[in-house]
Amino acid sequence: MPTPIEDLALLSNCRTAALVSREGEVEWLCLPRLDSASVFAALLGDTDDGSWRLRPSETGARAERRYDGDTFILVTRWETPTGVAEVHDFMPVGLDQQAAIDRTDLVRRVVGVSGAVDFDVDLRLRFDYARALPWVRQTGSKADPELIAMAGPDAVALRGVRLHAEGHQHQGSVRIAAGQQVDLTLTWFPSFRPTPEPLDVDRALSETRHWWQSWADRIEHEGEYRPQVVRSLLVLRALTNHDTGGIAAAATTSLPEDIGGVRNWDYRFVWLRDAALTLEALLAHGFLKLAEHWRTWLLRAVAGDPADLQIMYGLAGERNLPERELPQLDGYAGSRPVRIGNGAALQYQADVVGEVIVTLSAGREAGLTESAFSWPLEKHLVQYAAEQFERPDNGIWEIRGEPRHFTHSRVMMWATFDRAVRAVEQHGLAGPVEHWRELRRRARDEIDSQGVSNGHFVQYYGTDEVDASLLLLPQVGYCAPDDPRMLATVERIEQTLIRDGLVLRYRTATGVDGLPGGEHPFLACSFWLVEQYATTGRTADAEALMGRLCSFANDLGLLSEEYDPVGNQQVGNFPQAFSHLALVRAADALCGSGRQPR
Repeated sequence: MPTPIEDLALLSNCRTAALVSREGEVEWLCLPRLDSASVFAALLGDTDDGSWRLRPSETGARAERRYDGDTFILVTRWETPTGVAEVHDFMPVGLDQQAAIDRTDLVRRVVGVSGAVDFDVDLRLRFDYARALPWVRQTGSKADPELIAMAGPDAVALRGVRLHAEGHQHQGSVRIAAGQQVDLTLTWFPSFRPTPEPLDVDRALSETRHWWQSWADRIEHEGEYRPQVVRSLLVLRALTNHDTGGIAAAATTSLPEDIGGVRNWDYRFVWLRDAALTLEALLAHGFLKLAEHWRTWLLRAVAGDPADLQIMYGLAGERNLPERELPQLDGYAGSRPVRIGNGAALQYQADVVGEVIVTLSAGREAGLTESAFSWPLEKHLVQYAAEQFERPDNGIWEIRGEPRHFTHSRVMMWATFDRAVRAVEQHGLAGPVEHWRELRRRARDEIDSQGVSNGHFVQYYGTDEVDASLLLLPQVGYCAPDDPRMLATVERIEQTLIRDGLVLRYRTATGVDGLPGGEHPFLACSFWLVEQYATTGRTADAEALMGRLCSFANDLGLLSEEYDPVGNQQVGNFPQAFSHLALVRAADALCGSGRQPR
């Protein structure tokens, strides 16, 4: 059986991420970047696709785990018949960019608490998504053992334990007594460079703990759900690349939306929409500098002809993200295909420009000053939106069926021109404001006449169906939360999109998305409903739904993309930025600090 998604813990150095199971196994790690090829991919196959297990030898050992304060330092406490020991897993947050290019470290510190505990070590290195077995050699000495493995451009050094080969895996053991500690370090480096010096683990641990905790201490939020908000914002920071400013949608690829199904996508890229919404959540809680960093990323990524705009990019702004399948991996619980890259990069999604412009407007309102290129970029994006005014799109849910005029997309088109007008009227920037006012008016007239049926907003023009993205209309100021059309839309969503008390994105049975199979409730959609309830006085409903949604987080406060309420399990890529940023907005609304329309 595969590791339940909710049993995974996230380690992060703000460049890449490792996922560790309750059983002490690193099942997912891409090096040196989040969107690099994996060295451990057991999560999408089995242990022989790459893993690193460190756990007590005795059967029946019991584990409890937690993060060390508001950090991503994972502390797993093991109790066995012979003693108690802890494993402290972390990835040092190296702030020096050149050092990060030269190396990436994963540390597993074993600390004896009482008695004595024997740990087994099982290391299976598989580079390039399990397509490359490395060449391995033992170096170092008996006192300072070192194992070097390399394949193609990648190499790793494992220090701290002597391992012996058993076929294509390496095994060893560590005995730890009370008061002792042993550091196991895995260091990635380019294979054409010398092996890096051993890590100063004490210093790295101290600096990493201080960096995460001091960042969390700056979070501005008071309310019943502060712990969840803090952890969610930490997840959003963990998914933000420290060097480039690119914000990934999730740490994984191909974790299925439906176990055994084909809706398995690579989320390790920067969706302009997801990144913009993530940035808004960070902006609303005091992180203006991150907004500036992301705006600089945006300038680089979309530079050139606005007609070449993509809806997603690589973490450094790469444009070429071809979608491919990896037949050598069996997929999570047999969910195939496993994909890398994402074909949706080439879609036209009309809402994306609106999300970017709304976020840049929010940054301006928060005090972000204009750079030499920021307003010219915005004007180009607004012009691009104007040129696409009549064009149908694939929508926020990236349907692979026929493009349509989705109401949410048209509202975000309206928001593009609305924020452009504001920039001129309220901030004195220069632009063809009369033209933008006219486009804003045309968009509203069109939406009000074609995006409404039987008194409620609709999924797309010409249907009576609804989808959860309509809950976002008040958030961008298109209408008030208590607008009669909005209240009717909520009622319709409750009638047709609620399953087991949670909100579906839309009804897949209509065939609008052009894909086989179904999916489970998308967690962000239910958080949007919490916000809608809270802003229209349905406080009891909001509190009840919020409490249930937060209960779906794992013991470390992490959420995936979707939730299966029948199987009581998380599904979809993990941890998911969309879920966590929607949680933050919902918590803000419940504690009375809900933001004004974006």
